[in-house]
Amino acid sequence: MDDIDGKVIEIFASEPRLGVLEASRRLGIARGTVQARLDKLAARGVITGWGPDLSPEALGYPVMAFLTLEIRQGAGHDAVATHLAAIPEVLEAYTITGAGDMWARVVARSNADLQRVIDLVLTEPGIDRSTTVIALATQIPHRVTPLAAAAIGPRGVS
Repeated sequence: MDDIDGKVIEIFASEPRLGVLEASRRLGIARGTVQARLDKLAARGVITGWGPDLSPEALGYPVMAFLTLEIRQGAGHDAVATHLAAIPEVLEAYTITGAGDMWARVVARSNADLQRVIDLVLTEPGIDRSTTVIALATQIPHRVTPLAAAAIGPRGVS
């Protein structure tokens, strides 16, 4: 990645609905260059999507929690992941090291509803145990653009 890639990423990260022509005007580079850079970044997997970012809170799910799951020996992570993928309140899940085998970020409509979500997660026979922590406040929301700037080098994205 270079500075032009960084500028293209930065402008579309801040304004994803911006057209290629307007981006080229603001960046002072050719429309074809902007489009070629977007295509290259998408082909390399740097840009993974253009869908709208949704707010669980605005959708009626203001409670967020993190579940650390312990998976029964021999049960396999894939079966647990398939089970979790069928639960709409599970936003993401990762196989981890350390205390536990899998980590899941879940949302719920209330603390009482969180118990329902946890109970639903635990219906998978491959899960032995779950430990839950509830998020009280978001200090740093999900972000990747600072990482893109760091990947470009010491000059970063201007």
